[in-house]
Amino acid sequence: MKKEIKKIVLAYSGGLDTSAIIPWLKENYNCEVIAFVADVGQESTELNGIEDKAINSGASFCYIEDLKEEMVKDYIYPSLKTGAIYEGKYLLGTSIARPIIAKALVKYALSIGADALCHGCTGKGNDQVRFESAFAALAPQLHVIAPWREWDLHSREDLLNYLAKRNIPCTASLEKIYSRDANAWHVSTEGGVLENTWNQSNDLCWVWTKDPELAPDKAENISILVKNGEIIAVDGKHMNPYNILNYLNEKGVEHGIGRIDIVENRLVGIKSRGCYETPGGTIMMEALRAVEQLVLDKESFEFRQTLGLKASHLIYDGRWFTPLCQSLLSAANELAKLVNGEVIVKLYKGQATVIQKRSENSLYSEKFATFGEDDVYDHSHAGGFIRLYSLASRIRALNLHYNQ
Repeated sequence: MKKEIKKIVLAYSGGLDTSAIIPWLKENYNCEVIAFVADVGQESTELNGIEDKAINSGASFCYIEDLKEEMVKDYIYPSLKTGAIYEGKYLLGTSIARPIIAKALVKYALSIGADALCHGCTGKGNDQVRFESAFAALAPQLHVIAPWREWDLHSREDLLNYLAKRNIPCTASLEKIYSRDANAWHVSTEGGVLENTWNQSNDLCWVWTKDPELAPDKAENISILVKNGEIIAVDGKHMNPYNILNYLNEKGVEHGIGRIDIVENRLVGIKSRGCYETPGGTIMMEALRAVEQLVLDKESFEFRQTLGLKASHLIYDGRWFTPLCQSLLSAANELAKLVNGEVIVKLYKGQATVIQKRSENSLYSEKFATFGEDDVYDHSHAGGFIRLYSLASRIRALNLHYNQ
């Protein structure tokens, strides 16, 4: 027997799944359904007419919240300080948007006295874990409904037939091949030819960035100013984080920056293949790491790398709202206090390469690093250092020799 529910807030995208979920919720829970739409910088075509679409599907109301600037400032920028890259390549484009969507969804649901939250994630994916883990951390008293784990609809054709029988208009068709997710940070493409790992990706797998082979033959250099581990200006223009990302996205798209084709390990144990495009984010990551190279000492840099590895898994696994994740973000923020500087990034045919870098906090000293003659470093000091550094190995070897 289902728990009595009077009002449900659905994370609504306007796609086929959530369009079918609205009438299904009303029929199976006999309750009011409100559609919640998070604007995280997806294409405007995804948002055009979305209110009417939700109402036509049976929602009593459709609420749209603009989360773009907050997402970049309070989620993307902090994660960049950690250097989080999942499995060495993925800049967490889908993952990083989930905590802010979940938080906004919960806040809205509580404000209108809703009984339950609902999402359209399948039982195979990571997003069900990300959303529900956030819900548990922020509002455990709210009931969570996951239709893909309850209903008897199993295919795209089933969903289309379900809507057609109820005379609910839908622009989706059986011809959809690829599954996409888009926000201000990235675009992901899965399915279609990508389901066979021996197939090469084709033009349909890349929808945002220019093919690097067709990118301009002339390189473009851009300057990036960093303060406290955050990019504050590009090409001499000070802007807020969201506008900086947009600016770098435009540059990156033109030069084919930020394309990756990977097979990743999902949290649920399934491997999946995707083509991800993160043009501005790739440039940002290169710029920040370049300033770190100048500023952080060996142990600090190693620790920052450890933070990045752990943070990548916490973000990917939907553990943003945990003490551990917040502790890692705080540690990265502390390390970033000295990460100030300026870099020049060269954009050319899919590559973002830092070609110049400087910082007032730089630990690099040409006097010490030079291969030429210098008067600041006494080479004889290295012998004593090496003897102490290798002392444990020396003692171990001597013990083995005497015990033979």
